[in-house]
Amino acid sequence: MSSVPPKRPYLLRAMHEWVTDSQHTPHVIINAERPGVVVPRPFVKDGKIVLNLSLTATQNLSLGNEWIEFGARFAGVVHFIRVPIAAVLGIYARETGEGMVFSDQDLGPEPPPQPSAEEDGTRRAHLKLVK
Repeated sequence: MSSVPPKRPYLLRAMHEWVTDSQHTPHVIINAERPGVVVPRPFVKDGKIVLNLSLTATQNLSLGNEWIEFGARFAGVVHFIRVPIAAVLGIYARETGEGMVFSDQDLGPEPPPQPSAEEDGTRRAHLKLVK
């Protein structure tokens, strides 16, 4: 059975294109507390940061399936931004507020946790030499 890729990166790219084609400015809301988020910490408020993803505000913007990466200026200083797609809470047009908020379902199903040997009542397998 093949796994279905998560929807969030595809929805994010589609909304980014729609906002840009509408001549508006795409902004994303990021959960800056998620592991792997690289943003300038002085601009984080209440654990979140809003980033302008317009083509004029970013350098080398990459909206991949796992990461958003780009360079951007904050208070005149260029910073490298790297955000896991799972940290994106929503995308919207700055001028109109129209956009999309993402749910955890957009990341796809999480695999069930693997029980430890003690939890599932089994022991590690041992091999014997049979002659």
